Amino acid sequence: MLTNRSVPANIILPHVVYQKLADAIVWLNTTFGFAEHYRYGEPVSGAQLHLGDAWIMVRQARPGCASPAQLGYGTQSLTVFVDDVDAHLRRTKSVNAKIVEDLHETEYGERQYGVEDIEGHHWLFSQHARDVSPDQWGAKITGR
Repeated sequence: MLTNRSVPANIILPHVVYQKLADAIVWLNTTFGFAEHYRYGEPVSGAQLHLGDAWIMVRQARPGCASPAQLGYGTQSLTVFVDDVDAHLRRTKSVNAKIVEDLHETEYGERQYGVEDIEGHHWLFSQHARDVSPDQWGAKITGR
Protein backbone atom coordinates (compact mmCIF):
# COMPACT_ATOMS: atom_id res chain seq x y z
CA MET A 1 0.00 0.00 0.00
CA LEU A 2 1.24 3.46 -0.88
CA THR A 3 1.96 5.71 2.10
CA ASN A 4 1.91 9.49 2.22
CA ARG A 5 3.91 11.30 4.89
CA SER A 6 1.53 14.28 4.63
CA VAL A 7 -1.62 12.33 5.48
CA PRO A 8 -1.70 9.45 8.00
CA ALA A 9 -3.51 6.65 6.18
CA ASN A 10 -4.62 4.29 8.92
CA ILE A 11 -6.87 6.62 10.92
CA ILE A 12 -9.64 9.13 10.51
CA LEU A 13 -8.18 12.60 10.04
CA PRO A 14 -10.73 15.18 11.27
CA HIS A 15 -10.56 18.77 10.07
CA VAL A 16 -11.39 21.26 12.84
CA VAL A 17 -12.22 24.90 12.03
CA TYR A 18 -11.12 27.95 14.02
CA GLN A 19 -11.77 31.70 13.59
CA LYS A 20 -8.39 32.54 15.10
CA LEU A 21 -6.30 29.66 13.83
CA ALA A 22 -2.87 30.83 15.02
CA ASP A 23 -4.23 31.30 18.56
CA ALA A 24 -5.94 27.90 18.42
CA ILE A 25 -2.72 26.12 17.42
CA VAL A 26 -0.89 27.59 20.41
CA TRP A 27 -3.83 26.76 22.71
CA LEU A 28 -4.11 23.14 21.50
CA ASN A 29 -0.37 22.61 21.91
CA THR A 30 -0.19 24.24 25.35
CA THR A 31 -3.44 22.89 26.80
CA PHE A 32 -3.77 19.41 25.32
CA GLY A 33 -0.15 18.64 24.44
CA PHE A 34 -0.56 18.45 20.67
CA ALA A 35 2.60 18.88 18.60
CA GLU A 36 2.59 20.70 15.29
CA HIS A 37 3.75 18.61 12.33
CA TYR A 38 3.41 21.27 9.64
CA ARG A 39 1.56 24.46 8.76
CA TYR A 40 0.81 26.29 5.53
CA GLY A 41 -0.28 29.71 4.32
CA GLU A 42 0.80 33.19 5.30
CA PRO A 43 -0.92 34.06 7.49
CA VAL A 44 -1.43 30.45 8.55
CA SER A 45 -4.51 28.90 6.92
CA GLY A 46 -4.01 25.30 8.05
CA ALA A 47 -1.87 22.98 10.10
CA GLN A 48 -1.52 19.33 10.99
CA LEU A 49 -1.16 18.46 14.68
CA HIS A 50 -0.80 15.22 16.59
CA LEU A 51 -0.98 13.88 20.11
CA GLY A 52 0.60 10.45 20.08
CA ASP A 53 -1.14 8.56 17.28
CA ALA A 54 -4.10 10.97 17.13
CA TRP A 55 -3.76 13.34 14.15
CA ILE A 56 -5.94 16.34 13.27
CA MET A 57 -5.99 19.06 10.67
CA VAL A 58 -6.90 22.54 11.87
CA ARG A 59 -7.90 25.23 9.43
CA GLN A 60 -9.02 28.80 9.20
CA ALA A 61 -12.76 29.50 9.18
CA ARG A 62 -14.10 30.86 5.89
CA PRO A 63 -17.52 31.38 4.30
CA GLY A 64 -19.48 28.14 4.58
CA CYS A 65 -17.12 26.70 7.19
CA ALA A 66 -17.45 28.01 10.76
CA SER A 67 -16.42 27.16 14.32
CA PRO A 68 -18.94 26.47 17.11
CA ALA A 69 -18.20 29.96 18.48
CA GLN A 70 -19.42 31.44 15.19
CA LEU A 71 -22.41 29.08 14.87
CA GLY A 72 -23.52 29.36 18.49
CA TYR A 73 -23.60 25.57 18.93
CA GLY A 74 -21.36 22.52 18.60
CA THR A 75 -21.57 20.08 15.74
CA GLN A 76 -19.40 17.16 16.88
CA SER A 77 -17.20 15.77 19.61
CA LEU A 78 -13.66 14.50 19.14
CA THR A 79 -12.30 11.63 21.26
CA VAL A 80 -8.56 11.31 21.75
CA PHE A 81 -7.10 8.27 23.51
CA VAL A 82 -4.22 9.01 25.87
CA ASP A 83 -1.97 6.76 27.95
CA ASP A 84 -2.63 8.54 31.26
CA VAL A 85 -5.96 10.37 31.37
CA ASP A 86 -5.40 11.53 34.96
CA ALA A 87 -2.15 13.29 34.03
CA HIS A 88 -3.78 14.73 30.92
CA LEU A 89 -6.64 16.14 32.98
CA ARG A 90 -4.17 17.73 35.42
CA ARG A 91 -2.40 19.38 32.48
CA THR A 92 -5.68 20.65 31.04
CA LYS A 93 -6.87 22.00 34.39
CA SER A 94 -3.52 23.70 35.04
CA VAL A 95 -4.28 26.22 32.27
CA ASN A 96 -7.90 26.71 33.37
CA ALA A 97 -9.53 25.03 30.37
CA LYS A 98 -13.32 24.66 30.56
CA ILE A 99 -13.99 21.13 31.84
CA VAL A 100 -17.51 20.13 30.77
CA GLU A 101 -17.48 16.50 31.95
CA ASP A 102 -15.64 15.45 35.08
CA LEU A 103 -13.36 12.43 34.92
CA HIS A 104 -15.47 9.32 35.22
CA GLU A 105 -15.56 5.67 34.21
CA THR A 106 -18.21 4.80 31.66
CA GLU A 107 -20.34 1.70 31.63
CA TYR A 108 -18.49 0.66 28.48
CA GLY A 109 -15.09 0.65 30.21
CA GLU A 110 -13.48 4.05 29.52
CA ARG A 111 -12.05 6.58 31.97
CA GLN A 112 -12.66 9.91 30.33
CA TYR A 113 -13.35 13.60 30.76
CA GLY A 114 -14.76 16.28 28.49
CA VAL A 115 -13.40 19.74 27.78
CA GLU A 116 -14.42 22.63 25.56
CA ASP A 117 -11.71 24.43 23.62
CA ILE A 118 -11.36 28.17 23.03
CA GLU A 119 -13.84 28.15 20.14
CA GLY A 120 -16.40 25.72 21.57
CA HIS A 121 -15.29 22.39 20.11
CA HIS A 122 -16.06 19.49 22.47
CA TRP A 123 -13.18 17.10 23.18
CA LEU A 124 -13.18 13.83 25.13
CA PHE A 125 -9.87 12.48 26.41
CA SER A 126 -10.11 8.81 27.23
CA GLN A 127 -8.13 5.84 28.51
CA HIS A 128 -9.23 2.21 28.34
CA ALA A 129 -10.04 1.01 31.88
CA ARG A 130 -11.77 -2.32 31.24
CA ASP A 131 -12.52 -4.61 28.32
CA VAL A 132 -16.33 -4.67 28.08
CA SER A 133 -18.38 -6.26 25.32
CA PRO A 134 -21.07 -3.90 23.96
CA ASP A 135 -23.83 -6.39 24.85
CA GLN A 136 -22.69 -6.33 28.51
CA TRP A 137 -23.86 -2.73 28.92
CA GLY A 138 -27.01 -2.91 26.81
CA ALA A 139 -25.90 -2.19 23.25
CA LYS A 140 -27.16 -4.40 20.46
CA ILE A 141 -24.39 -5.80 18.29
CA THR A 142 -25.61 -5.28 14.74
CA GLY A 143 -22.69 -6.34 12.55
CA ARG A 144 -20.26 -9.20 12.66
